[in-house]
Amino acid sequence: MRLVTLENIVFGYAEEPTLNDISLTINSGEFVGIVGPNGASKSTLLKLILGLLKPWEGRVKLSKKNCEGKKLTIGYVPQQIASFNAGFPSTVLELVRSGRYTKGKWLKRLTEKDEQIVKNALHMVGMWDYRHKKIGELSGGQKQKIVIARVLAANPDLLVLDEPTTGMDYDSRKGFYEFMSHQVKEHNRTVVMVTHEQAEVQDYFDKIIMLEEGEQGGWKCLTLNSCDGHFGPVD
Repeated sequence: MRLVTLENIVFGYAEEPTLNDISLTINSGEFVGIVGPNGASKSTLLKLILGLLKPWEGRVKLSKKNCEGKKLTIGYVPQQIASFNAGFPSTVLELVRSGRYTKGKWLKRLTEKDEQIVKNALHMVGMWDYRHKKIGELSGGQKQKIVIARVLAANPDLLVLDEPTTGMDYDSRKGFYEFMSHQVKEHNRTVVMVTHEQAEVQDYFDKIIMLEEGEQGGWKCLTLNSCDGHFGPVD
């Protein structure tokens, strides 16, 4: 099932486009990597996919339903998480638990299954031992990790991550890639991830969207499928 379609997208922040003639598709159950050099508008592409930005030209279509016909749920972790101030009252555990509450059900009691999902999410980002810490006491990298854990705890159909492994060591990054791959293969989730660690993670991806400089200015995309070979030349 097709979840995301971009057709001939053109977008920029000034008079000249930063993304030019972008077309791509993302299907349910795919692990998709978005790669490219610094300044290649990868974060901008994510925001266009999510509808946070409107293209100058072209069409963005984001499915309203998942493959089961239910409302599509989306989790998004931007590259730079807004800092929690030192007085933020929540603990790490309380914040990640909040990811298990759906709209209108804030007063429900979490089940044993909910608690296990929260625990798994914190283990995945290496923050279980910090669960009783106040969020304001954490470093910027640690805050990034717990926001990722909160999104993971919500079990979204479509998970959109902008450089989620920033601040993680190699073993943590590898564990994160394996966990994401497991979510895709065993739970039919769809994961879209911007990364600078292409060499480390490309074997896990089903599809790579590579942004490269276009001849007419701006950035264009080249889609590489692990099973079908690539479309277009690769240097």
